[in-house]
Amino acid sequence: MLAFRLGFLEIGWLDLLDIGLVTLLIYQIYHLVRGSVASRVFVGYLLVYLAYLLVKALGLNLMTTILEYFISVGALALIIIFQHEIRRFLLLIGKSTNLSNSRLFKRWLLRETEIMDAYASLKPILDTCKALSGEFSGGLLVLQKNDDLEKFAQSGEIIDADMSKPLLLAIFSQYSPLHDGAVLISEGRIRAARCILPVSEDDELPATLGFRHRAALGMSEATDAAVIAVSEESGRLSLALNGELYTNLSLPELESRLEGYLRAPKTH
Repeated sequence: MLAFRLGFLEIGWLDLLDIGLVTLLIYQIYHLVRGSVASRVFVGYLLVYLAYLLVKALGLNLMTTILEYFISVGALALIIIFQHEIRRFLLLIGKSTNLSNSRLFKRWLLRETEIMDAYASLKPILDTCKALSGEFSGGLLVLQKNDDLEKFAQSGEIIDADMSKPLLLAIFSQYSPLHDGAVLISEGRIRAARCILPVSEDDELPATLGFRHRAALGMSEATDAAVIAVSEESGRLSLALNGELYTNLSLPELESRLEGYLRAPKTH
């Protein structure tokens, strides 16, 4: 079906849809790689492809053949170079299409209500973060939202206890055998401690942020959990949500972000 004519070109509605989808895909790729080394590689590859189109149009057969071989091999090289960005993109699609994140599905199963009830009071968590920050004791707390975190719980020590500030502080004490790793909090209970989290390989993270912050960001990239990191060196509070790390938060800011995220369904 013809939409309109542009000179000798006939553009239909399907053509417009195709252009829109390609534009969206390119934007998503740019959003994933911007500011990183991978972005410069991507731009370099585009320049090589433009050079290929130019020499092909000019009829330079030998140069065209060389660039054709380079581009065919370069496609495989791009997959290797952008493996982390591709993984993040697929995780984003998987998380956004998860049925448990559907507003209607949540309403049927009352999942949204359960989350609000489970975190009706964030006081024990916030009090723990305040104490850890004041004592310059490191801490890593994972708050489950919708995604199943059982495999991460199984990587540590199962506790399954009522959540309380004294228990959390005892776990993160430097003399506790459970202080390394993360504490996993599920439905308002301490599910497990000393859990192993996936580590983010984001090149944009400042060098001043250590392993604890990379683990927090990595967990938020792989799941929809909210992850709190307390710096052992500076006592500063950070929060990772959906692959984004918010650093140097005050306690009220941390509480506000947590409540807004845990009480509201995801919109993407």
